[in-house]
Amino acid sequence: MRTYGQYCALAKALDVVGDRWTLLIVRELGLRGPCRYTDLRHGLPGIATNLLADRLREMEENGIVRREEAPPPVATTLFHLTERGVELAPVLLALGHWGAEYMGERREGDEFRSHWLRYPIEHLFTDAAPDGPAVEIELRTGDQPILVEVGGGAVRARPGVAEKPDLVLSGEPEVVLGLLRERFDLRAARRRGLRTEGDVAVLDRLHNLG
Repeated sequence: MRTYGQYCALAKALDVVGDRWTLLIVRELGLRGPCRYTDLRHGLPGIATNLLADRLREMEENGIVRREEAPPPVATTLFHLTERGVELAPVLLALGHWGAEYMGERREGDEFRSHWLRYPIEHLFTDAAPDGPAVEIELRTGDQPILVEVGGGAVRARPGVAEKPDLVLSGEPEVVLGLLRERFDLRAARRRGLRTEGDVAVLDRLHNLG
């Protein structure tokens, strides 16, 4: 293991999680739960197969990840976060919040996976009317739909669809996220290709925490 060789808690932490891809592997396992190797490859576009294997081995050695052999009919290896790995969640949230300012226009070649929206949606928004009826907003962007459920003071997001969503937003991820984060208004979003079905007034239920 490469080391900074410093007697400092931050340096010691970076010795363990500072290598490229390590925190993104934690992101995938935190968002999706136990994953097969192929699931991780899908959620980490651009990573080489041998590098992913190396990172997983290092993370096991450092007590961040554990592997489990799933019984039939799955009959494959599943990778889990350990308790130590789960403790990195606040670190990822803080980095994501800090990095949100860089989420402007998507550069050509930037990959996107819909499930990545879960962290910003659940942690950058709150329910603006917790006493109101629950609403469902379906986001159709990226590789699969994401269902945003708002109600009782909470905002939750997960892959899936609703039988009768209150609102459907369809478009490129930077447009959908830009609208939700109030970087531009609905008219500007539509000029950028956003399509809507349903009651756009339910967007008022999402209070942007910044």
